[in-house]
Amino acid sequence: MDFRNEKQIYIGNINTSEKEIKDLLKAWLAISFAFALVLRHGIELSFYQVFIISAVTVGLGFLLHELGHKFVAQRYGCFAEFRAFNQMLILAIFLAIITGGRFVFAAPGAVMITGRVDIRKNGIISAAGPVVNLILALFFLSILFMFPSGLMKILAFYGFYINSFLALFNMIPFGLFDGSKIIRWNRKIYGIIVAVSLLFLFMQNFISM
Repeated sequence: MDFRNEKQIYIGNINTSEKEIKDLLKAWLAISFAFALVLRHGIELSFYQVFIISAVTVGLGFLLHELGHKFVAQRYGCFAEFRAFNQMLILAIFLAIITGGRFVFAAPGAVMITGRVDIRKNGIISAAGPVVNLILALFFLSILFMFPSGLMKILAFYGFYINSFLALFNMIPFGLFDGSKIIRWNRKIYGIIVAVSLLFLFMQNFISM
């Protein structure tokens, strides 16, 4: 089915559809639940509280990463919408359950883009996702400084770490990963994103829980 046939909904200069909104919410909830099963091993809180932390840190990280791709692609005049991978969402939850939250593999979906893009535009569109994760990591780091203890510190710590990791993970320079398109466009930009991601992950070692 051609996703361009979906009835469009306009929010300012951004266009979306009912299907995309449903897919984003579905992926957000599924990923948040799967990772909550993982995070509960390191957080001594109720599962409800851990789910909220997972939704704000992991779920939001995945969600805004994909929307970063979408918004930049639309700025280039492309048609871009997120589509959830239902089988992969089920697999993520299934693995998290049968392994007791010890392992999860997440590939919640992707932004489907149609339009003419060259190597440069494709690289910039791809870079938008990891850059969004690094901005989120900085946001959570600022919260860490404001809340040195309590629930907000736990949320900020995991938000900083997870988004730093997501940025680095997506910079793998082969296959369908963002890194393969970014390095093909600009090796310097690729190196900067990787270096900042590694720096953030290194900083995490000096933040005590």
